[in-house]
Amino acid sequence: MYAMSLGDDGAELRPLEPWQADRFLAHIDRGREFIGQFVGLPDLVTGPESSRAHLRRYAEKAAADTGCMHGIWDRGELVGGVLLPKMDVEQGTAEAGCWLEPSAAGRGLATRAARVLIDWAIVERGIHRVDWWVAAGNTPSIEVARRLGMTREGVLRAHYLHRGVRLDMEVWSVLAPEWRTARSS
Repeated sequence: MYAMSLGDDGAELRPLEPWQADRFLAHIDRGREFIGQFVGLPDLVTGPESSRAHLRRYAEKAAADTGCMHGIWDRGELVGGVLLPKMDVEQGTAEAGCWLEPSAAGRGLATRAARVLIDWAIVERGIHRVDWWVAAGNTPSIEVARRLGMTREGVLRAHYLHRGVRLDMEVWSVLAPEWRTARSS
């Protein structure tokens, strides 16, 4: 197993795999309401079987080269994650996202982890465009997109049905030439 340091504070980016389903479920339980404000993940991961199945789906995506998920670990404890729920290498497109439990919020962990994941997608996998879809009210995630140098392209009104409420979704993106320019400065 590998771990990539996210800075000097003990935070790391590591794979999330099906054998870690119990730790993943415990993490989701700790942040269920906080994470679930704008993200459907806590509604999908409700017990040991759904936790294992969710991680298995992402292991299959990684094997098929169509997506991936990685955990953000703080001193050995899973506190969040970043993912590419969609990746089309042939078209050169991907969608990135993140989540954190409350104890990890406000420390820059999501931005640092997303930067590593997007850099890998663009530099290693040849992705040309990375999208970031975020509920319009999810200010912390919008701030991550800004810190990553993404451009807000527009709003899809009443696009996402979440817990019985239609949410507007903002679409942000970064193109490979923009990413490379920002990376080299």
